[in-house]
Amino acid sequence: MIRVKICGIGNPEDACVAAEAGADYIGMVFVPERHRRITPDDARDIVNAVRTLDAPAPRMVGLFADQPVEEVNEVVAHCALDAVQLCGQEGVEYAAAVDCEVIKVVHVPASYRAPDDVPQLAGRVQEYAEAGCLVTLDRLVEGIQGGTGQSFNLEVAGSLSSRGVSFLLAGGLTPANVGRAISIVRPWGVDVSSGVETIGKKDRRKIRRFVENARHADAALTGSA
Repeated sequence: MIRVKICGIGNPEDACVAAEAGADYIGMVFVPERHRRITPDDARDIVNAVRTLDAPAPRMVGLFADQPVEEVNEVVAHCALDAVQLCGQEGVEYAAAVDCEVIKVVHVPASYRAPDDVPQLAGRVQEYAEAGCLVTLDRLVEGIQGGTGQSFNLEVAGSLSSRGVSFLLAGGLTPANVGRAISIVRPWGVDVSSGVETIGKKDRRKIRRFVENARHADAALTGSA
């Protein structure tokens, strides 16, 4: 079954909506100067709220970018996070020093095309996978570390998936297009933030629709609909 990650959550109410909708991962931003950034205390409240629900608790993820690993581990402990998503230029040695599961964002330039650029991208993904990291593919936008709402060439991601490479797909996904993206790419998971927002705020109806549409698309591919 495809995994669904709802990212950029900023309050317990939105987190509980995502959890009850069936999200597998909930992401909270700790990257400096990002408008979705929250404090560790706020994140701990979100984590506690989700884990008191009757619904199965998603894995709680903290997003960081090129921050001291000691800072990352302090937040992991303070908030009892299940995983960390690294959105910057962190290498495998940095990832190995994190005290929990790691999701590493690999940024894909808009210029990448299949099949020419797929081997290079596969090598970058494999490097992190061999180090035990999950990988998220997101659009490269200079100066911005994720959450841009911009997509990259899905044929590149689809070619990577056809090689047996496992990853979460991010970048420009919405409730309206996630089904098509899944049918083209067949990723291990999908990751959304701005695509489930209205005027910069999480839209709970869009969160529910995104999870539902992702599940339906996956069921259609696997014949379990």
